Amino acid sequence: MRSFIQRLLLKSLWLVVVFLGITVISFWVIHLAPGKPTDLQTDMNPLVTPEAIARLEKLYGLDQPIYIQYARWIEKIARFDFGNSLTGDRRPVWDKIKERLPLTFGMNMAALIITLALSIPIGVTAAARQNGLFDRASTVFVFLGFAMPGFWLALLLMLALGIVWPVLPISGLTSLHHAQLSPWGQAKDLLAHLAMPMFIYIFGGLAGMSRYMRASMLEVLRQDYILTARAKGLSERVVIYRHALRNALLPVITLLGLSIPGLIGGSVIIEQIFGLPGLGQLFYQAIQSRDYPLIMANLVLGAVLTLAGNLLADAGYALADPRIRQGGRHA
Repeated sequence: MRSFIQRLLLKSLWLVVVFLGITVISFWVIHLAPGKPTDLQTDMNPLVTPEAIARLEKLYGLDQPIYIQYARWIEKIARFDFGNSLTGDRRPVWDKIKERLPLTFGMNMAALIITLALSIPIGVTAAARQNGLFDRASTVFVFLGFAMPGFWLALLLMLALGIVWPVLPISGLTSLHHAQLSPWGQAKDLLAHLAMPMFIYIFGGLAGMSRYMRASMLEVLRQDYILTARAKGLSERVVIYRHALRNALLPVITLLGLSIPGLIGGSVIIEQIFGLPGLGQLFYQAIQSRDYPLIMANLVLGAVLTLAGNLLADAGYALADPRIRQGGRHA
């Protein structure tokens, strides 16, 4: 156990180095993109002089070499200061993120929990009844989930359930008369607006997660200790849920670690399509306006969650497999 903790600490230090590398590359790449934050204020105004443009660039620090801009930015980040937005109301970046974060995080967390609750039983049942009717039906479902792009499915749902059969709203987070509704009515109105986006999140995640669970379960069911458990006369339910499931969850733990960044960064397209005021929409608007501090703040959050997901996956391995806690290698 002690060796595992030491490896985890060493990996944490290495992830700090990786984080710095991510920020360097991200900072450099976004400055390579054509256009500057000042373009929105100057391009459409024929009266703006080159001197005025130069003053704006100096005000935002854009007149400095990129390595100096990065050094100033990383110094602020060390103090947990993401700076101010360069466009719009010039508010602090973190204030803007805090307003949008609960919606995006809440939707993706709820979708992830529902996906797990459904995909694990589906994958286990499909593996236990390999080549049966349920397995074949779930395979068709998985292929549909992989084949359908999220934005295309969103447009189909909006057409079918919002226009042809207008049973669900197709845009925004609440209705215009939301404030006049009772608390129960407000909750129903909110859920109605989130129904289609949530379905898209769950449908795409369910297809991949259930397939990985099925493949992992099939591999575990072929192991010798499963044959031994069956030879002892244990019931199939005990063999599957007590002996096989725990080891079959290891690939799913990896997927969970990789899914953590999507809790805030995987909603750009869907939030833009449905007009949801979440972090994904804010990120898209920041890219459109070349708002460097806001873009970098979103990228930093995504990088931190990616690295944290990596560590959590390692910790999850240790909880699921005692050999890892004892310093052994997982075969």
